[in-house]
Amino acid sequence: MAIIEYRNLTKVYKNVPALNGVNLDIPAGRIVGLLGPNGSGKTTLIKLSVGLLTPTAGTVMIDGNVPGPQTKAVTAYLPEKSYMSEWMSVESIVSYFADFYRDFDKNKAYEMLSRLGIDPKRTLKTLSKGTKEKVQLVLVMSRAAKVYFLDEPIAGVDPAARDYILNTIIRNYSENASVIISTHLIYDVENVLDDAIFIRNGQIVLADSADNIRENSGKTVDMLFREVFRC
Repeated sequence: MAIIEYRNLTKVYKNVPALNGVNLDIPAGRIVGLLGPNGSGKTTLIKLSVGLLTPTAGTVMIDGNVPGPQTKAVTAYLPEKSYMSEWMSVESIVSYFADFYRDFDKNKAYEMLSRLGIDPKRTLKTLSKGTKEKVQLVLVMSRAAKVYFLDEPIAGVDPAARDYILNTIIRNYSENASVIISTHLIYDVENVLDDAIFIRNGQIVLADSADNIRENSGKTVDMLFREVFRC
């Protein structure tokens, strides 16, 4: 059964379509790569899914509901850019999330912070860009959500940290939940993907399981992506 449904989803900015008639079902219990170059519509699709944008046409359904209070309660969202106040300490942000989200696990958050070597007493303004992004990921993955939308979760961290971040994602989501990872760094995420969605110019080019893509094309997901999106 699909936990996310897109029907003729369209978003137009000043007569320019960012998404153009997207029809797609995403089942529960899958890690899905939303793959495309910058400007392809990935972030627009995610923002429509979490209710930060309103469709020009078409619909989004998350767990049977249009985006709103009911879907926000079951959806965890990691934006591409930091949204946290620089003056706050890590532990104060953890407490804020624990108060705000019923499904937030404070113990899990502190366990992940410890593994990453992040001091909860530090304020955000004293942390590097990559460490701030790790803090944001910890906050998102400490929720017991049904759907996780992660917009470029590994773009701002060094290659050595990418494997750890992907392992953190795999270890800390429920097997009945779905994780949508938006990225253009396909090589780094391919091994964790169950499914791949190729998006270009606001339209779905391909949506299939990673295994089917490899079997049918004789290529890795990364190799096929490079072929399809070659400049």
